[in-house]
Amino acid sequence: MVALLGSEHDVFERAKRCIEAREPERKIELTRAVCRDWGDGNLRLFATAEPMPIGVPGRPARPVLVAPRSLAPRGLGSLEGRAALIHSIAHIEFNAINLALDAVYRFRGLPEDYYGDWLRVAAEEASHFELLAGRLNDLGSAYGDFPAHDGLWQMAVDTAHDPLTRMALVPRVLEARGLDVTPGMIERLEARNDLETVAILNVILREEVGHVAIGSRWFRYLCNVRGLEPERTFRELLGKYLKSSPKGPFNEPARRAAGFSERELEALNIQSSTSS
Repeated sequence: MVALLGSEHDVFERAKRCIEAREPERKIELTRAVCRDWGDGNLRLFATAEPMPIGVPGRPARPVLVAPRSLAPRGLGSLEGRAALIHSIAHIEFNAINLALDAVYRFRGLPEDYYGDWLRVAAEEASHFELLAGRLNDLGSAYGDFPAHDGLWQMAVDTAHDPLTRMALVPRVLEARGLDVTPGMIERLEARNDLETVAILNVILREEVGHVAIGSRWFRYLCNVRGLEPERTFRELLGKYLKSSPKGPFNEPARRAAGFSERELEALNIQSSTSS
């Protein structure tokens, strides 16, 4: 068997190229290729160089990034309002591609299954973005037509030093929030008879449960390796990194399926009620 050599067969180098790609179409193409090559057994964990310090990932010149408070809510009664909502979700999914790829690139020395899990997540996030961008086009808009914020990537910056912290705060906080709010968006869009967008959001909701479950799996794995109690560690990280507790109501069935324990759900409900 010929040894696999060179950057084309280095999963870390390939993930880095995906992160650096600026245009969505190119990022999606590269992401699907690295996921396919991993599945075919054509990549190895060479780790010949330390990861670069985390910086700004590749992204197009638009959308313009603004502070979250500068994003005015738009009602779904207008075509523009629905397009703005879809655009905001598409922006989340675009960031999620980079987040999953950075989980591959940045953290070394973990089991092979860890890298396979996060490459699959990256490919699924790419598909989510593609579906939403297509729906935007159907409505006469495009990704980049509305402003957006950079809060998701900022959490990647804040957790770049530690995979355990990343697993706790990105999939189990930021992505888990999507499990809570997506059913309400689906109901509102059903009331507007936007069944095309509803179908896309149902796909995303189903697959995001799996993404959060992957975060839960590797969070607990890393806690076990370090001799830490997962539920207590999760609460401590919430207190250390978040300005306020996650807000309810929580989609408890989806969170259970994604690896949240009953005690974690109870603690989240208590924290949400006391901080409101």
